[in-house]
Amino acid sequence: MVAGRAHARSATTADRRPRRRSGSGLGRRGEIAFFLTPAILLYVVFVIYPITRAGQYSFYRWNGLQDLTDFIGFQNYREAITNSVFQGALMNNLTIIIASLVVQLPIGLGIALLLNRKLKGRGALRTIIFIPYVLAEVVAGVMWTLILTPRGAANATLQNLGLENLQQLWLADPDIALWTLFGVLTWKYVGFAIILFLAGLQGVPEELHEAAALDGASWWQIQRRIVIPMIGPTIRIWAFLSMIGSIQLFDLVWIMTGGGPANSTQTMATYLIGQGFERFRFGYGSAVAVIMFSFSLILALFYQRFVLARDVQDPVSGRKG
Repeated sequence: MVAGRAHARSATTADRRPRRRSGSGLGRRGEIAFFLTPAILLYVVFVIYPITRAGQYSFYRWNGLQDLTDFIGFQNYREAITNSVFQGALMNNLTIIIASLVVQLPIGLGIALLLNRKLKGRGALRTIIFIPYVLAEVVAGVMWTLILTPRGAANATLQNLGLENLQQLWLADPDIALWTLFGVLTWKYVGFAIILFLAGLQGVPEELHEAAALDGASWWQIQRRIVIPMIGPTIRIWAFLSMIGSIQLFDLVWIMTGGGPANSTQTMATYLIGQGFERFRFGYGSAVAVIMFSFSLILALFYQRFVLARDVQDPVSGRKG
């Protein structure tokens, strides 16, 4: 009797279980293919294909008009690597990467921590700080070019303050032009760092602040010991975006200085455009583009392996998720 009831119960339970439809696996694969195919096609057309073609062009001496007939192998790469202007452009990119991390990180993090507190007009301050980032690069470049001309607002302000000895040829002096550009870059992009850090700060539980304050911790100790370590993943993501952006830097430099004076503000991107589109050396420019792409890829893989890897580890087992 008991066995019969158990059998009836199990049969009833089995009847209640949802039955798999025949061919459901095929239908699921079809749905996945339907949604992925457009994205894959776009990626192939606008990413894979241009990279492949650039790699092909880099082995030719080509002006962009004639057929690809003058095969020169790795000569374009050898010329780029040994070219002093390109080497200087690469050093400028590296300088901006390091300066961005050293200068923009503490500025952005400090302002974000202050704006995370209850302040009067906090919303308006956040908006004002973020305005430069949403401003178009062309508008920002033209505006700052006018401000930094020899008779522009910057030197005029210094003169009115009685600081004539601090007046400079901000964009015409090779010794300070790069640092002037970096100042403009900081003004333009530090707002993005602040907003990103503020978003990360919203994920820090308020209970941790209150518990630490009850234990006698000061505001600075709470930020240093609790808050900043907890937004570490956000900081590392910003650092990665900042480095990649510094490698690809083009717009503001091209508008404000064009890589001058005397190539002192040249970057890999401006050098590429100058060689490819102004001198019609598309084969050589393609080689520079491949070098620039390879540099970015190696940096991204290295950063993913040794820096971002900690953010995808299982906190219990220590294994990657």
